[in-house]
Parts: sequence; structure tokens; C-alpha cells
Amino acid sequence: MTAPDTPPEKRNFYGRIKGKSLRPAQKRYLDEDLHALRPVGVSHEDNPERAAVAPQSFFGDARPLWLEVGFGGGEHLVHQCSLNPDIGLIGCEPYINGVAMLLGKIRGANVENLRIYPWDVRDLFDVLPDSCLQRAFLLYPDPWPKARHHRRRFVTPDYLDPLARVLQPGAIFRVATDIPDYVRQTLEEVPPAGFDCLTPEPADWQTPWDDWISTRYEQKALREGRSPHYLTFRRNTAPAR
Repeated sequence: MTAPDTPPEKRNFYGRIKGKSLRPAQKRYLDEDLHALRPVGVSHEDNPERAAVAPQSFFGDARPLWLEVGFGGGEHLVHQCSLNPDIGLIGCEPYINGVAMLLGKIRGANVENLRIYPWDVRDLFDVLPDSCLQRAFLLYPDPWPKARHHRRRFVTPDYLDPLARVLQPGAIFRVATDIPDYVRQTLEEVPPAGFDCLTPEPADWQTPWDDWISTRYEQKALREGRSPHYLTFRRNTAPAR
């Protein structure tokens, strides 16, 4: 399936876009709520030239901006919005069922400091200026368990290098996963992209962050006997590779 915002060059995207049929209420959320929450200038439809955008336009002010990549059902994103009302959060998620679930949660939580881009986060990276984000989250990303598919993981240069560019020096990047090999690749790939690891030892990986909320994906991992790992990185001042 090709998303409507896919550019002519058709970047490869391997993740799931749609699951089970949406419930009538979820279709209504998408029809009624999504358009107003999309960040202006990110899609290829409203910015075909891929010109740089002013992040202040997303919320109408110069508030600090955070990013969550692949927000799943949106539990953590809404939780962080509620805890940090003065922060602007941007969530990128191509899985439309997850987007619909998030929209329902937004209605219930009545949060307003959130923007949603329902497609590839690389589209957002294309148009953001350098050093404009203060925090990023990657929580239970698609593990792509087969070795030949590891290059599809987020923790590869195609994603990490532009992420490093848009994060401010000192910005925090959090990664949560239940897959030990994802931990391995994360520890190998993230530091060379311009990050210092703040959780270098296995003992550091077991404790969740103070403001953590367990997501539906983490609960599934626990039910199936897999242990969560919590990794924290800080964007350093060295130029990205």
C-alpha cells in the first residue's frame, strides 16, 4: 500500500500501515479530528518542495518540542502531554489503527499540546531545522527479528543521522525495547550518530524512567515472558557523522 503523502521517489517503508477494520467511532475520530492535529508543512501534499518549516508554527509559539516515533496506541504520548502541558509533542505513526486509538485517547484526556503526523518520520526530518527538538522517544519499535531485516530497524543511519541533526545538544533520546538484539544494535549504532549513552551497563537497563507509563506493547511483552530494557542517550556537541 502506498500512503497518499509518499513522494515520487517512493522511499522504502516496510512497516504495517493498517490492521483490523476500524470501528465506526475510530473512523469518526479520523474524519473529525486528525486534520486539525497534523503539523502544517510536513506532508508532501502541502509542502511538495520540501522547504524548511518553522517549528513554532506547529503550536503557534516557541514552546520546547518533543518527538515520539511510532507511538503505537498513544498511551505514552497522551501521558507525557498531560504531565508536560507547556511542551509541544509531535507523534509520528504510519499505522492508522494506532492513530485512531490515539485520537480516542486525546478526546478522553482533553490534551491540546499534541500534533500527529500519520506517516514516515523521515518526512518530518526532511523539513525540520537543525537543533529544534529537546527530546525524542522510541518505544517498543518494530524489532524486525530476522537478521536480513535488521537494516529496516530505526536504529540505523537512515533514521539516526537525521534524528541527531534535529535534536539540540544535550537533548535526551529514550529507547525502550523487549528484544535483546535490539539493545545490542542500539548500543552499537546510536553513539556514532552523535550521542552519549547514559545507561551503559546492563544493570542500568532494568529501571524505567520516573515518568514512565507502561504501554500496551510492554504489557504484551511481559505476558509473553520478555523483559523490558530502558536505554537513555544524550545528544552530544560533536557533529553528526
